[in-house]
Amino acid sequence: MKKICFYLSAFIPLYALLIIKILINIVFGNLHFNILNSLSLVLYALSIIFGLVGVKLALTQAKSAKTNIFITKKESLTEQYFLGYFSIFVLFALSFEIELVSMFVVFWLIIIMIGVVYVKNNMFYINPFLNLLGFNFYEITYKQSNSNTETIAKVIFKGELILNDKSHKMIKLNQTNFSLIEK
Repeated sequence: MKKICFYLSAFIPLYALLIIKILINIVFGNLHFNILNSLSLVLYALSIIFGLVGVKLALTQAKSAKTNIFITKKESLTEQYFLGYFSIFVLFALSFEIELVSMFVVFWLIIIMIGVVYVKNNMFYINPFLNLLGFNFYEITYKQSNSNTETIAKVIFKGELILNDKSHKMIKLNQTNFSLIEK
């Protein structure tokens, strides 16, 4: 359940855009409250709530098992994946007529299909919502302070990660395949 909630957080901006789209259309008389529009608003709002719970759980549960690390190499993953998600946002928010039953069903089927791939392949480091909150995603090579062995990991870090900074601490997130780094 935690993984699903965390997955839902990736689309919080999309859910918000769709809520805004529906509400604007209702205000200007292009749409009326009906079962589908009401159901859409409720499902998007619930998805936002569950997504926020997923982020909160992931970040608060990360506060255990801190390890000092020395980062020797980093590669930003943010730009590799962010634009792919951005195109999904634009597709749904601008071009889909979400007030149609067929588009509503297609939207949720696409979200489910992406979710299956996302959760099955532990792609939790791809999260545009966290990026909008100032987190960046990296694949790093690091050494623990008491070892010379280098390890590769996917991590999130609030801000720009600086190489060779000895003040970083890695915090393992148990429910995902990436770690959180704190300064």
